[in-house]
Amino acid sequence: MAALIPALAFAAVVGSGLMAGLFFIFSVCIMQALSRLPPEQGIAAMNAINVVIQNPLFLSAFMGTALLGLILIAAAFFSGGQGSWLLAAGGLAYVVGTLLVTIVFNVPLNDSLAAAAPGPAANELWQKRYLTDWVWWNHVRTFASIGALALFALGFARS
Repeated sequence: MAALIPALAFAAVVGSGLMAGLFFIFSVCIMQALSRLPPEQGIAAMNAINVVIQNPLFLSAFMGTALLGLILIAAAFFSGGQGSWLLAAGGLAYVVGTLLVTIVFNVPLNDSLAAAAPGPAANELWQKRYLTDWVWWNHVRTFASIGALALFALGFARS
């Protein structure tokens, strides 16, 4: 198992980097652009994004990085060493700050937005919850993914 750690760590660096970039672009660009559209158009665009993002490439990077994080957490208990603990910390940052935040906060808001019938209630959901709460939790995912990336990179360098 110890011989696989560098390869797993490298894959975690790549995966967390991809996710950090995705969440970063939503935080600094996409959501700001969507907020400038009339609510009906912003909602339609976001719902379309939420449908097409559920594809094998995205899910491989998103879930695969979580799996790598869990493996690296477990590996730290068997191999120890400073690099291993950095990799475990990266795994914890990714699993908690990216995967769990997505499942607990972002996905339920995505589901609520998709289920909302067009009209004033959907517009209010968009403006008062989605453009505030969803965006805030996306910022959390952004920072968690960047932190995981840094920890995975440092752990990789020391493995």
